[in-house]
Amino acid sequence: MMTDLRLALLLTRGSDRREWWRVTLTAVGAGLATGFGLAAAAVASLDGQYNVSLANGLLDQPGERAGIVLTLLLLLVPVLGFLGQCARIGAVHRDRRLAGLRLAGASPAQVRRIAALEAGLACLAGSAVATVFSALLLVSEWQRPPAVVWAGFVVIASAVPLLGALVSALALRRVVASPLGWVRRVRPSGVRGPGLAFLAATLVILVTGLAMAPGNFGGFGTAPPLVFTVVILTGLGAVWVTGVTARFTGRVLADRTGNPAILIAAERLRDDPWAAARTHAAVLLVTVVGTGFMGVRQVLLDDLDGRDRRMLAEDMSFYTTGVNLTGAAILIALAITLSGLAVGTAESLATRRRGLAAQAAAGVPQAVLGRALLLETALPLAPAVALAGVGGTGIGVWYGQLAGGGSVPVLPALVPVIVYAACLLAAATSLPLLRRSLHPAELRYA
Repeated sequence: MMTDLRLALLLTRGSDRREWWRVTLTAVGAGLATGFGLAAAAVASLDGQYNVSLANGLLDQPGERAGIVLTLLLLLVPVLGFLGQCARIGAVHRDRRLAGLRLAGASPAQVRRIAALEAGLACLAGSAVATVFSALLLVSEWQRPPAVVWAGFVVIASAVPLLGALVSALALRRVVASPLGWVRRVRPSGVRGPGLAFLAATLVILVTGLAMAPGNFGGFGTAPPLVFTVVILTGLGAVWVTGVTARFTGRVLADRTGNPAILIAAERLRDDPWAAARTHAAVLLVTVVGTGFMGVRQVLLDDLDGRDRRMLAEDMSFYTTGVNLTGAAILIALAITLSGLAVGTAESLATRRRGLAAQAAAGVPQAVLGRALLLETALPLAPAVALAGVGGTGIGVWYGQLAGGGSVPVLPALVPVIVYAACLLAAATSLPLLRRSLHPAELRYA
């Protein structure tokens, strides 16, 4: 094991620029996951009623604290999507390097351990930094934290690197069976699904959060399970719509269009229709949650404004702070999701750089390839975001009916449009990389 660890460390230290991007982004993702997990553990360790000076009393009662814990756990969903995109950076180069270890005499189990340790070291670095800063913040805000808090810190700080290593070993299992790197050169024999592992992880996190909720927050008995069911089902349906739309659009446009940019994008979508679905899974879930939140927020604030302040159980700032913190959490999730989308688009370009260089050498203008890159995101994402927006709007309308049949919320209709535009901007961040990928020197490795 120590030999494998030293070899993994040497491979990490000797990585090229693309590999260092993967290591850095993986460490950032692991740090975010650790930070959210540590915050959830600290809040969950509070038992009974407290008088906490933060967040205008949202941490005083067990019910509100359970809601904060659930929100922090749900923030792990976009982080998982971000880590999944980071794992694909330099996948071809990494697969060939590990395949070279096989040819040098390493056993399949040893290659699997080296790959796992290499990813685990990056996750360990990010987790360690997040743990140190979280511990310092905790000590500054809490004079005598109980032992259960530190125990939770130890468990989470250790679990994140282990999970990162496990995911890496699972993702590279096919390289162990194919030492010559053929796994990246042959076309898949069948159509792969749109990231079912990501959706399953989302469901597990959601169920865990609800199970932790006490009775006065809701739990499984009184929490709105219908809302969570609509979110999961709408997100799942939107992901499948993305894959189906990509396949249908690719087939139709490839046979009928005369526009070169549309033709290139259509052929790419037809070749791998589920690639867009895997990349956009977190985007669609955030769209559903964000659209539903905007509807609930509008109805809730209108209802509170129409009531007598003396009839409210808490001060008005208590409610507005909770709503604003929820909105901030959704914005953080959207930012993480867009970062994952940008990383996925950049990795797609890096993987296809030889083919893109060949197209440029054959006379295809760079502007055409740039439009094709944006169309690969725009074409399959549009109907899926629309479906996600419809599901989120339905949640807002349903909540409005429960609140007394007030006005129909209109702000949620803007959320899918904003998310769609933000996704196109995130994909456009890869255009400078496209310019470098078209260099004729890339043809040397074809």
